Parts: sequence; C-alpha cells; structure tokens
Amino acid sequence: MNDRPRGRRSAPRPATSPASPVMALRAQSRQWRALGDLAALRARASQAIEAALAVAPVQPAAGAELSLLLTDDRRIRIVNRDWRGFDKATNVLSFPAAPANKIAASPVLGDIVIAFETVASEAEAEGKSLADHFSHLVIHGLLHLLGEDHETDAEAQRMEALEVAALARLGIADPYADGDLIGVPEAAASPAPISTPDRPHRS
Repeated sequence: MNDRPRGRRSAPRPATSPASPVMALRAQSRQWRALGDLAALRARASQAIEAALAVAPVQPAAGAELSLLLTDDRRIRIVNRDWRGFDKATNVLSFPAAPANKIAASPVLGDIVIAFETVASEAEAEGKSLADHFSHLVIHGLLHLLGEDHETDAEAQRMEALEVAALARLGIADPYADGDLIGVPEAAASPAPISTPDRPHRS
C-alpha cells in the first residue's frame, strides 16, 4: 500500500483493555489538520477502538500495532484504484495484516485509511456530526482488521450489529436505523493477501 506510514508512534494506552492496540495516527491531509486538534481526533479514535474491542468476537494480541491514516479524496482514490480496481474516492479502506485465524497472535493488525471530503459530505447529508461519523468509520475499519466482513447479507447483518453495539457504548445513535445505503456495495478481488476491500457503509 503506497500510503502506509513509514514510522509508527505509540499512543497512550488506556488501562481498560489489555488487548488495546498501539495506534499510530498520521494526518496526511491539510483538511484534517485544519480541524485544529489532532490530539482530540486521536482521543476519539482511541475511544472508538476501545468500543469496538468491547464487542468484537476476536481480540488482538496485546500491544498489536495499528495504523490510522487520515487522508483526502484524491489520495484514497489512488489507493482504491491501485488495490481494489475502483477508480473513485470512498470513505474508509481497511488493510488487515493477518488472516482471520491468525489475528489473535499477530503483532500487527493493519491499516485503516479515512478520507476527509467523503466523510464530511456524508456526515452533512445524513445530519450527523463529523466526529460521530468519524467514530463509526474507525469502528467499521477496526472490525475489518479483526476479521469481520460484509460480503454476504448474513455477514453484513452481523457486522452492522457489532457496529451499532460499539457506537451505543459511545452514546452514538444507530446509523442503520433508516435502512438506506449510501452507495452500491462493491465486490472486488483482493490484489494482495493483506488487502480486504471495503464498501460504502449503510447509514
């Protein structure tokens, strides 16, 4: 993956979960940095990760590394094109570092990439805060890294239920309550073992 951060910086590790991953957050886009408080974004991402871990059936190894890249539509479009074959921007992409049956022993969980413009426009269209939508996408991305997927209806229902449960722990309303899709689900062959395609989420 071309946009994988080269270095990883350890974030403070909450004491609530011994399996909390060590998160490296990188803001590649000026639009994320223009929000003015990357520490607040890091804290929100950490809370979303904790909420997801609280409901996830599979837990990572203690101290496993996780990269969160905050980028823009132009860059995520390149990643989406090169790794999935879809030449367009999307909200979130997940790149697991280990197959589902080896997650619990892997020292690296993988990468989550989130694009500012798509996330901001979705939040505005859906009448929700950018912060809440960001939390949802971090949860969605982390669940992918932990082996969850939505290729079938059954998988999608299971993953959505986990997301809703995690969001509830943060006091965020069910984003799937109206049952509408923000786009057409896409299926794509993975070009590399560590790459799992994502799709626009239900909201």
